[in-house]
Amino acid sequence: RRQKKTASHAVMELEDTKDRSHAGKPLFCPFHPTEELRLFCEQCDQPVCQDCVMGRHQHHPYDFASSVIHRHGKSLRELLKTTQQHMGTLEDVLRQIDDMSSAVCSRAEAVASQISLFAAGYVKAIEEHRDQLLKQLEDLKVQKENLLHLQKAQLQQLLLDMRTGVEFTEHLLMSGSDLEILITKGVVASRLAKLNSIAYNTHPSVDDRIQFSPQERAGKCCGYEVFGSILNEVVDPAKCTLDGEDLHSARQNELTGFTLLLKDTTGERMRRGGEAVQVTITHKDKRDCSLKPTVCDNGDGTYHVSYSPEEPGLYAVCICVKGQHIQGSPFTVMVKNKFREHQGVFHCCTFCSSGGQKAAYCACGGTMPGGYQGCGHGHKGHPGYPHWSCCGQVKESSECLDGPRSDTSQRSLLRTVAL
Repeated sequence: RRQKKTASHAVMELEDTKDRSHAGKPLFCPFHPTEELRLFCEQCDQPVCQDCVMGRHQHHPYDFASSVIHRHGKSLRELLKTTQQHMGTLEDVLRQIDDMSSAVCSRAEAVASQISLFAAGYVKAIEEHRDQLLKQLEDLKVQKENLLHLQKAQLQQLLLDMRTGVEFTEHLLMSGSDLEILITKGVVASRLAKLNSIAYNTHPSVDDRIQFSPQERAGKCCGYEVFGSILNEVVDPAKCTLDGEDLHSARQNELTGFTLLLKDTTGERMRRGGEAVQVTITHKDKRDCSLKPTVCDNGDGTYHVSYSPEEPGLYAVCICVKGQHIQGSPFTVMVKNKFREHQGVFHCCTFCSSGGQKAAYCACGGTMPGGYQGCGHGHKGHPGYPHWSCCGQVKESSECLDGPRSDTSQRSLLRTVAL
């Protein structure tokens, strides 16, 4: 009643409409009150009357509502079937969560019993240590139960939404008239499609990995060295880091890589492997160009990732641990062209290295007096250092530039001199 568009609408309970046999009454066009809605406009996806076809919906493809109800009803039934399948999966996951919750409680009780037996041999210091361990275990148990309860509540809500949508759709298909189905088809299909698109985890969000190690050193308690610790190293993808000389650049056809360091929820380095690590490297401009990196588990909480890019360009690197991105992922890597070797000679000047040829040319751009080409010690344009004749670079281990600043004939002569 508070909405302008529906303030004048007549609203009644579904049960009341059943008693009054309203479902069988004809529906009339809102634009032509004397005309019954018997047709369905395919282009506008709505029921229309005969006058609408001659007016606003002229030249639109249409058909009788009784002729198209089977096709549209079929699409709704297919969506309904998919939703029902999701309901079955959700019910299975909820059962698994209940079983896992019981397993966590059982495991926690078993560990608590071990801790109590271990601490029974000590006096005051050991009893205090035992109490600390039990509190830590209880906190861990509560943490896992809270995560399971949260996941369970979310899935129960999703299941409730799906059940409501399914019941409404089933009632509509069983009790609704053809025109009622066609009128509400869009809203119902959109709701079911949205429910079907919601992603959910098909496994419990935590496991029952709780262990007690009697041999583990636990420091001192009341001045006494005590043993016994709860092991619950859980990797935290958001705190994992990468180690490497240059993570953001690489060379074409050259093997490169980096090291992934796993860390737990406290930020401490993990000392064991066995985690699910997934690395994808794809070209940003060429979607069909992707690399297959090699991931090596070192067994000590580190993973070495190596790859060799065949195409230059900008790549996106995604690193996931247990299905979640690590710190800084995804990041980009610029792959440069293959290292260009120098084609000339590394010398002090062209005049000396060519044996005094007056026509010799050097890429540094230096000139000899008297009209000679090429460069000489201390003369105009000479860099003052030993340099490459092919590109003028003064660093011997550098990469060759685009080539000598000369024409083709001079470049030929330069290569001859180099040989």
